[in-house]
Amino acid sequence: MAEPLTGMLDAGNVNLACFEVNGTAFAIEIDTVREIVRRTEITPLPRAPELIEGIVDLRGMVIPVLDLSRALGQGPSVHGERARILILDLEGLVLGLLVDAATDVLSIESSRLEDVPDLASQAGYDAVRHVVRRPGEPPIMVLSLETLLERVYRSAIPDRAARGSEADGAGGEA
Repeated sequence: MAEPLTGMLDAGNVNLACFEVNGTAFAIEIDTVREIVRRTEITPLPRAPELIEGIVDLRGMVIPVLDLSRALGQGPSVHGERARILILDLEGLVLGLLVDAATDVLSIESSRLEDVPDLASQAGYDAVRHVVRRPGEPPIMVLSLETLLERVYRSAIPDRAARGSEADGAGGEA
């Protein structure tokens, strides 16, 4: 069963920040978006998990940036003129999501949020929490930020294990 959205205006409406990644429309709860900025220079972070593109210095804060395309398993995104970084605040955890374009803020009735089709959810696909159908346009995929963060954490596990093995091996030789 899909998690409920918390970004309700009142009992019947939800606000979504919409954006594109590789030609697909996605959205997240507007409550989590601190700001949206033009893509700026992203400094690579040595030995960071693969899904972390790097860091940006924004108004005195160093913020890690995820390439959303890569986090969704679609390979690195192409960074065009419309590329943006969504600065998110998830209960004190501040991070950036690199997207191809920010497109809209959508206020919809919560009844328009549909569950992901059974086949996808039963197969373990959990990056998308809900789907919003739009007449004459492709649906909007409402992302589960918790799932994306879990992918970042999991992507670091093999690297941490390898570092631990290197440290063990380095100390064992005389």
